[in-house]
Amino acid sequence: MGTVADRIAQLGLTLPTAAPPVATYVPAVQAGKFVYTSGQLPFVSGALPATGKVGVGDGLVDPIDAAGYAGTAALNALAAIEALIGDLDQIVRVVKVVGYVASDPGFTGQPQVVNGASDLLGSIFGDAGVHARSAVGVAVLPLDAPVEVELLVEVR
Repeated sequence: MGTVADRIAQLGLTLPTAAPPVATYVPAVQAGKFVYTSGQLPFVSGALPATGKVGVGDGLVDPIDAAGYAGTAALNALAAIEALIGDLDQIVRVVKVVGYVASDPGFTGQPQVVNGASDLLGSIFGDAGVHARSAVGVAVLPLDAPVEVELLVEVR
């Protein structure tokens, strides 16, 4: 078991099998020394743990829960990378994270939600997990998911 897999296990997590695409695309593509993932949803065992808009109030996805879902989506992105390159120990650094948050119109806490992905990547990769980032509020995401995460990583 490689060091990245060890860190994932130490966090009490399991790297899932890469989710199959829900449309016409591939989960990850390598271009030179970079791997780009398609947007990954927070699937757990093939299902979304929640749907809807993130915000504060009845009928909305709680921002703290959404941050956890962002971490799950980042883990799914790592699964897509592993399926492509075979070994997450080939990752030199996480370069950029883009997080999309399906937001209630009055919600402005997108950065805190996407911290769920950033914090997880920092826990797994240490200094190599420090990255540039965008946190974007959107009206709706595929399958009514509350979050979607893309990764750009540099590999050996």
